[in-house]
Amino acid sequence: MQKVHLIATSTFGLEAVVADEVRDLGYTDVKVENGKVEFTADMAAIPRTNLWLRTADRVKVKIGEFRATTFDELFEQTKALPWGDWIPEDGTFPVEGKSIKSKLFSVSDCQAIVKKAIVESLKQNYKRNWFEESGALYKVEIALLKNIATLTIDTSGPGLHKRGYRDWIGQAPLKETLAAAMIKLARWNPDRPLIDPCCGSGTIPIEAALIGQNIAPGMNRTFSSEEWPIIPRQLWRDARAETHDLANYDRKLEIIGTDIDEEVLKVAKRNAVEAGVDEEIHFHKMSAADLTSSKKYGAIICNPPYGERLSDVKQVEKLYRQMGSTCMKLDTWSYYILTSHQKFELFFGKDATKKRKLFNGNLRVDYYQYFGPLPPKIIKL
Repeated sequence: MQKVHLIATSTFGLEAVVADEVRDLGYTDVKVENGKVEFTADMAAIPRTNLWLRTADRVKVKIGEFRATTFDELFEQTKALPWGDWIPEDGTFPVEGKSIKSKLFSVSDCQAIVKKAIVESLKQNYKRNWFEESGALYKVEIALLKNIATLTIDTSGPGLHKRGYRDWIGQAPLKETLAAAMIKLARWNPDRPLIDPCCGSGTIPIEAALIGQNIAPGMNRTFSSEEWPIIPRQLWRDARAETHDLANYDRKLEIIGTDIDEEVLKVAKRNAVEAGVDEEIHFHKMSAADLTSSKKYGAIICNPPYGERLSDVKQVEKLYRQMGSTCMKLDTWSYYILTSHQKFELFFGKDATKKRKLFNGNLRVDYYQYFGPLPPKIIKL
């Protein structure tokens, strides 16, 4: 089967998590760079990675890469790439761009030149002078970094965080991909309970349930490359069949989401129904101060308010104190908290075992990880 060079893009700080997911799918030729994971695979990897990657932003086909310091170099080398192998005569191919630390710093000019070069390449390939662009979408990106141009085509369409279950977005929404990454980084064992005491619209509990039952995050959505003739329809059918075969719908989970806002909890319940995991998550109206559990081991994973507005700072700091008091009582549990508040540990009352720098959108945040003791191993005789 034809080999393709793919790029799974990533939020800064999550590259290693995305790389682990790529390897778990069986792809071993993996290279990790800032904001992306590159790997070589067969054509079947396009549907499989789009359906299964939980923490990546997009999956792109890498068409070519070269050094370009002049517009002539950019045009000629872009034109020489095999665009006709991917884009059919009726393909729609808008061009987006970005440039960082490069001589060709005008993004709009680079986009126009790449577009013209692709048109000229397709003219030679299809022996025609006009393209209606009425068919499937092939979104091209020209990315310049230190004078190295990388040309890609996006296979995903809407970002991979758009699973299709969330109908509500709050003031500071947590992307589904980041929520999944928080759970992955916590090394949560689905045999143990998980509680989110600030669950909002339910993103963390829902992503945990999808992980716990091994439900592919892209199972219920479509992708732009499903319409590409170069990818046999059978590959998509096989990839979707695999998601159903590997899902473990019968696995019982103990996941709890609590919040003080009853209206938000109604939305969380609706989202869980849309995701098909409502039977695995229990949502309750409760403050962080009242949270308790009779279970010996478990994980608290949450994305509490950050206090970005000055009027909210005191209230948020009070919440952090309550969370700290609650977590200290659950002294055999592990807890993982995402916030941009630089003095979180002071108000929480304990230094984190480990702190990881991440980004929630464009906002720099820290993931505070508190590791509890490991439960004793059960020896089967």
